[in-house]
Order: sequence, then C-alpha cells, then structure tokens
Amino acid sequence: MKSQSLPQRFLAFDYGEKRIGVATGNSKIGTTQALTVLNCQSDQPDWTAIDKLINEWQVEAFVVGLPLNMDDSEQPITKKAKKFGNRLHGRFGLPTFFHDERLSSVEVKEYLFEMGGYKKVKQDIDAYAAELILKSYFEETEKI
Repeated sequence: MKSQSLPQRFLAFDYGEKRIGVATGNSKIGTTQALTVLNCQSDQPDWTAIDKLINEWQVEAFVVGLPLNMDDSEQPITKKAKKFGNRLHGRFGLPTFFHDERLSSVEVKEYLFEMGGYKKVKQDIDAYAAELILKSYFEETEKI
C-alpha cells in the first residue's frame, strides 16, 4: 500500500485509562503535530472533544496505538485500546488502524530531554506519544 492510497488526514491516539494523547498528521506530505491530551472518566473519553477535533482537522482516518508486551503478547490495556479504536470507528464511521506503540513514551521522553523541553511539556507527553505513533505508522505504511 503506497501512501497515495492511504487517507491523507489522520488523528492518532495514545490511549490510556485516564488520559489519551491526540496528534494529527497528513500522510501525503508526511507531517505530524501533537495536539492535546484528553482526560477520561471511567475509561470514557470526551467524545464531544474528539468530534470537534475531527471536524477542525477534517480527519479521514484514525490510528490508535496498540500497547503490546515485548514478546508481542497483549496486556489488559491492549484490549481497552482496541475497544476504544472500535468505538471510534463505530461512532464516526472512519477507517481505524492500530499500530504498535511499544516504547513510544520512552522515545518521546528521550527526544524531549534532548531538545531541552521535557520539563516544559511533561503534561503533554501523551500528545507527543500519539505524534510518535503516527510518525511510525506513516513510516511503516510507506514500506508496504
């Protein structure tokens, strides 16, 4: 699958039970941007806020980070991330892709530390993790 056959405008999510990082990106030009962190109540995101982001960024598809163990096995949060992705698809009817997110938070912390900004953006770490998930997804789909 070449990037031309991919939807162009994406929202990516780094799912967590309490916080969900959100990023946007364009697969055609390969850009990504961390956007925000949404708080969850009882494992439920703010669906209205997600709807606003979809409309604001004219989103055509979603990427949800899939937290896997190093041996590729699933953990309890993996099932919750899948459920979240399936709900996104069900609510908004847009294609939803899952992408391995192992080590994304660690990589984001290292990147931000190198840039000297970790302390400044610590509260937004999940949004940067979502951006990294989307970048990785774009890189993987270009190889296919």
